[in-house]
Amino acid sequence: MIAKLRGILDSTGEDWCVIDVNGVGYLVFCSGRTLNHLSSMGENVSLLIDTHVREDHIHLFGFVSELERDWFRLLQTVQGVGAKVALAILSVAGPDELTQSIAAQDKTTVSRASGVGPKVATRIVNELKDKVAKFAMTPVQAGLKGDGAAPVAVTEGVGDIQDAVSALVHLGYKQADAWVAVNTVARELGEDADVKKLIRLGLKELSQ
Repeated sequence: MIAKLRGILDSTGEDWCVIDVNGVGYLVFCSGRTLNHLSSMGENVSLLIDTHVREDHIHLFGFVSELERDWFRLLQTVQGVGAKVALAILSVAGPDELTQSIAAQDKTTVSRASGVGPKVATRIVNELKDKVAKFAMTPVQAGLKGDGAAPVAVTEGVGDIQDAVSALVHLGYKQADAWVAVNTVARELGEDADVKKLIRLGLKELSQ
């Protein structure tokens, strides 16, 4: 099972790239966002790989971050969402945007992806709404740097956000609503965010 590839970027297409690893070219399918963050042709690249083995083929799917790979796997737990559709969704929305839209039960984001009709979009937001908390972002979001450099995982503050969301849920608010409220105020507070402030301002946000 291939879990990671490191080599030279040989060529790219609309949804794929070829990585030359010691003279062997590996065809890797990727989202548009991943492809946009790869190095130039002939330069070294490193991708996390999700390997799909079927009777008639072996497909490699590549990601620049564990978070994107986790979303790729999670999306495919929804009926009607295969690897191709999951990549299409990740091409139009990053992990943080997906978390926000699903937590808010907003089908618009996933509906932008090719192959996602109204029924599939509805299933995605309904079936994943209780699972998005594990992908919570800090106010300084995890993911890709804007300058195209390697992905940076940011974990500081995640525990406070999750604790605040949990507290609001115990007060009777829906998890999706609590998550949106807490994440909104967390971004406004930045480094000043702590559990007490997140809960207090989260309640204020929910009361509006």
